[in-house]
Amino acid sequence: MQHPGPPRFVAVGESVQLAPRDPDPEATYSWRVRSAPAASTAELPDDEPVVEFVPDAAGTFGLELDAPDGIHRLTIRAFPGELAPADRVSGGSGVSGWSGFQSGSGRRPGESGGVSGSGSGARSGSGGGGRPRIQLRGSVEGSKLVVRADPQPHPDSDVDREEMAVEFLVDDRDDVDESEIDTEGWELRIPTAAVGDRVRIHGVAVAEAYSVPDTIEFCREVVPDGSGEGRAITLSSESQAAEGADADSGTVVEERHAFDVVRPNDPPEWAKDVTLYEIYVRGFAGDPAEIESETVFEAIEERLDYLADLGVDCLWLTPVLENDHAPHGYNITDFFSIAEDLGDREDYEQFVAAAHDRGMKVLFDLVLNHSARDHPFFQDAYGNPDSEYYDWYDWQDSGEPETYFDWEYIANWNFANLSVRRHLLDAVDTWFEVADGFRCDMAWAVPDTFWRELRERVKSRDSEFLLLDETIPYVADFHDGMFDMHFDTTLYFTLRQVGRGDAPAEAILDAIDQRAGVGFPPHAAFMLYIENHDETRYVVECGDEAAMAAAGALVTLPGVPMLYGGQELGQRGRRDALAWDHAREEFSDHYERLLDVRSEIPALGYEGTLERIDYETDADGAVAFARELDDTYVCVLNFEADPATVTLDDRDVDATDLITGESRATAAGLEVDDVAVFRAK
Repeated sequence: MQHPGPPRFVAVGESVQLAPRDPDPEATYSWRVRSAPAASTAELPDDEPVVEFVPDAAGTFGLELDAPDGIHRLTIRAFPGELAPADRVSGGSGVSGWSGFQSGSGRRPGESGGVSGSGSGARSGSGGGGRPRIQLRGSVEGSKLVVRADPQPHPDSDVDREEMAVEFLVDDRDDVDESEIDTEGWELRIPTAAVGDRVRIHGVAVAEAYSVPDTIEFCREVVPDGSGEGRAITLSSESQAAEGADADSGTVVEERHAFDVVRPNDPPEWAKDVTLYEIYVRGFAGDPAEIESETVFEAIEERLDYLADLGVDCLWLTPVLENDHAPHGYNITDFFSIAEDLGDREDYEQFVAAAHDRGMKVLFDLVLNHSARDHPFFQDAYGNPDSEYYDWYDWQDSGEPETYFDWEYIANWNFANLSVRRHLLDAVDTWFEVADGFRCDMAWAVPDTFWRELRERVKSRDSEFLLLDETIPYVADFHDGMFDMHFDTTLYFTLRQVGRGDAPAEAILDAIDQRAGVGFPPHAAFMLYIENHDETRYVVECGDEAAMAAAGALVTLPGVPMLYGGQELGQRGRRDALAWDHAREEFSDHYERLLDVRSEIPALGYEGTLERIDYETDADGAVAFARELDDTYVCVLNFEADPATVTLDDRDVDATDLITGESRATAAGLEVDDVAVFRAK
């Protein structure tokens, strides 16, 4: 179906991109405003398939897309402009500012440091607060489908929670008798008889701004066979007779059903507590000139047992597709072929199967913003406006391609061109078959309409498929029907600052709080990292002692830890071949112990809460906090070269460090070298 997707919540003056899904580049599409607030004069061009719509009045807009498969309606709720989240990035162009800029530790030009903003309400909005948050819960109660909202004001807001408003929208694609919907305050109810096979309810919280939306989905499931293929069951002759029907009629006499309640914005279950590991494919196995395996994939496969023993259960491989001369692989020349220097598709699939045999998932690095300038389409289009591929790219007035940060080897795709969307969706379909998730490169630079379509496209086939976005700084709106998990760039920057001695260790807890501060909903998941292929190694920038503490932060703070290949070996080169024969044993042993403890203590995982606690310490580079899930544990990190002494004001703990098995008790308090975890009594 070419419907443009779920309803949208925006503010007056914000741009919303509209695009047909599953597009046919040869077809004709047109848009029009079907209904609008009385004060609106907004119009849409009726001859473009991909358009930008800017609401000019508060209220509800009804738009129509005339597509080859019919006319589709789309609802847009526009709030007054003053309710727009501060610094919110419009999803129209997909651009979120300086994302991906590499300068030292990743700070933007002129940025002094501190907790990173998100481009999504990081600074306070009107009334002294910021963006609220919301989580929807669904249930089936008798003959009613019930959605209850749990809105939360911004942590700095003085708004009373009980005064917050919640607004719901029913998905335009679903078969629902809207006259039967009953909404009261934070609750919505629909009779089951008023619903077809599926209904999706979208909701936002409204205070000083409007929140990132959340969604509840009710899917009708046929009983008793659970096939879900339809609502009605044709009963056997005996059953019909028992129901009092004409045994010879063969007609349906009863409609029996149940509903599954789905939270589509939650991360996959398997992804909540994994340990990720990034493999830089042209260096992980060692010096390519010295590899004796037939292919690079085979050489990497030979290290899988090592990774499994380490505690890794999800692999992210840097791009494996045909590319230009750059060994990182992000300048792609063919979106459908494996790079010849790595192997072929059969070799790649064999590697994935070997990972699966060891219980590991595999993430495919999906690069959609651009192609290499060596791509044959770009070569045909460059300087040639008559090329069939000229409109596939964005161009500057100078005739040079649009790009970011003066990157000279790539050219940005033109996502207003349906042929580009079709080409990239076909690539998505190709690699979805041989991956457990996508790590989405430069997610900020791709329009949100494309990500929303991609998400529903893959999730309809595998609801447990993971979508991880790289966006620097992170953007809370990307948890609105786009991504399951996000790079925690704020924590990354803060850990660098603490490791250099430019910020106190307590800033780490501020970085965690910033997730709620910018409006991420409670169910959002985050990937924690201290380095990757784009960054200087942490140990090089911050030193051994801080690196040991930062490793502890990855496993004790809320989120999914990610190790960059060689990090656990004490590797110093960012993209050098891994020096396996020169691994530093103190680093390897440290990471093994940390990952073992994380796997043994559920409170350190996704469901565990983080609590600030009262403590005293003799080191600015030390911080203590609690993690709780049934049992409570106190974690201490020390980024300084000398041991730190910590005393807990209101906690009684067993002084045995669960990482080393040694007592940390001294007459002055708990003495911690780099990281320690204590069980509360």
